Amino acid sequence: MKLISKNKKAYFDYEIVESWEAGIELKWFEVKSIKEWNVNLKWSYVSPINNELFVKQMHISHWKSLVNKDSNETRIPRKIMLKRKTIDFLIWKIKEKWYSVVPLKIYDKNNLIKLEVWLVKWKKKFEKKQILKERTLEKEAKMKMMKYI
Repeated sequence: MKLISKNKKAYFDYEIVESWEAGIELKWFEVKSIKEWNVNLKWSYVSPINNELFVKQMHISHWKSLVNKDSNETRIPRKIMLKRKTIDFLIWKIKEKWYSVVPLKIYDKNNLIKLEVWLVKWKKKFEKKQILKERTLEKEAKMKMMKYI
């Protein structure tokens, strides 16, 4: 398994509940572009359309030797493939308050592009502030330790 891209912002914004490995429907040049690490998951999310799940706002840059680079297909919705039971469960959870489905990682597994999709719960503002406060305290403690060494 070769990790291609990771959604680091999601680790801070969400509390992780459950995860699944999903296939993703791509065109040939998108696969080549992803394998060259030209993908960004930062603001991407999963939403249901006609009882199917699609990843939206996932940015895949144009492949370097693609002739028609003028097309605006870098952020089109891409279908993700999971079992029907899982899709129904995720659609039901998305309709609940505070829950969302987010792609966290995209990786190459046995020459197949896989997407790790997580069911997440929004963190509240005070939880995020608490995490930032703990980080600054840890940094200050490390700086003091470095001073005395």
